[in-house]
Amino acid sequence: MRQPCDAAHRRHGQKRHRAAATGAGGAGAGRGSLARAAGLDPGLVRGGWRPALAADAGRACLGPCPPAIPEGNNNKRPGMQQVSTRKRIWGWWFFDWASQPYQTLLVTFVFSPFFAAVAAEHFMGQGLDSEGAKAQAQTVWSMCLTITGLIIGFGAPFLGALADITGRRLPWIMMFSLMYLIGAWGLWYMDPGGSNLWWMLVSFGFGFIGAEFALIFVNAQLPTLASREDVGDISGSGFAFGYLGGVIALFIMLLLFVEQGTGKTLIGLSPALGLDAEAKEGTRAVGPFTAIWFAVFMIPYFLWVKDRGATGRKASLGKAWQMVVKLVSGLRNRLSLASYLGSSMFYRDALNGLYGFGGVYAKLVLGWEITQIGIFGIVAAFAATLFSWLGGKADRRFGPKPVIITSILILSFVCLIIVSMSRHQIFGVPLAEGSTLPDTVFFGCGVLIGGFGGILQAASRSLMVRHTSPRDATESFGLYGLSGRATAFLAPMLIGVATTVTGSARLGITPVIGLFLIGLVLLFWVQGEGDQG
Repeated sequence: MRQPCDAAHRRHGQKRHRAAATGAGGAGAGRGSLARAAGLDPGLVRGGWRPALAADAGRACLGPCPPAIPEGNNNKRPGMQQVSTRKRIWGWWFFDWASQPYQTLLVTFVFSPFFAAVAAEHFMGQGLDSEGAKAQAQTVWSMCLTITGLIIGFGAPFLGALADITGRRLPWIMMFSLMYLIGAWGLWYMDPGGSNLWWMLVSFGFGFIGAEFALIFVNAQLPTLASREDVGDISGSGFAFGYLGGVIALFIMLLLFVEQGTGKTLIGLSPALGLDAEAKEGTRAVGPFTAIWFAVFMIPYFLWVKDRGATGRKASLGKAWQMVVKLVSGLRNRLSLASYLGSSMFYRDALNGLYGFGGVYAKLVLGWEITQIGIFGIVAAFAATLFSWLGGKADRRFGPKPVIITSILILSFVCLIIVSMSRHQIFGVPLAEGSTLPDTVFFGCGVLIGGFGGILQAASRSLMVRHTSPRDATESFGLYGLSGRATAFLAPMLIGVATTVTGSARLGITPVIGLFLIGLVLLFWVQGEGDQG
């Protein structure tokens, strides 16, 4: 197995590579200029984990160059055009842009608070008091996230192993993309009276499973885009691009579709396309809108990101099982990877808990309208866009581990503020009737959740690459998906239990703090540069 060049080899080889690039003529010089403009190291022609060959010296590219292929053995399928590394990176980023609205619009800021409001009204109609109905609505939502998390967590490693056996990921991504489309579109049929709550949870969960499985396979392509030194930058930029897409999608929904209590959108218009505000069709349109957005913006991904290195081997569940068992059993000899998977299992579960219940908290605890929650989402997503980009730069300079530790500490503090605040008090200090301080504080919390949540996700993806070999990348990222989802039931379950025991949607968020802190402790045994050096 080829290992990435270590830092010393890079430093000693820079002059030789620069000389080769210069000697290749204007094209080679052009490549160096483009690389410098992109903030990458122009002295090395790198791709995946392998240095490019001299035969590749004349091909200019923006960003890290793809793996060089010896002449006469280009390993391409007949009729398949070579896609530049610049396009591959942009295509890979477009997946984040296309898929982010499922998280932004459905999981967090539009559908989840809409579902919570409908469910609470439904349960009140069945005889529960206001607080009991809100707690029951949050418990039902947590149950949906728990079940989908279990399916994602335990299915990811085996699906990843199947993909690694054949070397083909795109057919899987296409199938999961179809699940995304069907699940998202189905939310249009949500009954504002609450008669089909359970069917809507099934539709949401089906699409969510597709979105998360697709993400795992797309993440596994990251090691083929750049060297270890650059993946943090590319990962952070991808998250920033995705969050920007989420912001724009949320803007469109709030301005043109989501109706307020008055039946008008945020800018005073009736819902677009003649949708019936009385039947909440503007808000329900979030499902089809998310599906159409995904279908349109996945086109660059499928055009520019192709499978590389199909093995021609036939996959089976038996072989996949053997691969997963071998990979898991090998963790006892890889303390850094095992500790990292354990750490990320807890802190990513905590982050997903924040995302999954942030909008629900705003609706049930602070009594916000969905449009107000949407504005909150825009602020958070803008912060995530900027912070994720800056986090990628910090990752490149300091490495992913310090970035992850800083993000966990700040997010833990934010959680402490959230559980210590209600409409009537903050940290036990009573507030005047009608005070807007809780709204202001929660908006500030939204900036930090969006910003450092984006940084945490990007840096986590980067640190996983440093523990990954390209030949089993999908399987490894499947294991990474397992670590992120094996206990994905834990945060929703603990939130559900805490909500039921305390009878408070606010105090129900408390377990998230403990999950963040457990993840922080386990990072002590993680090597910041991974274990593939």
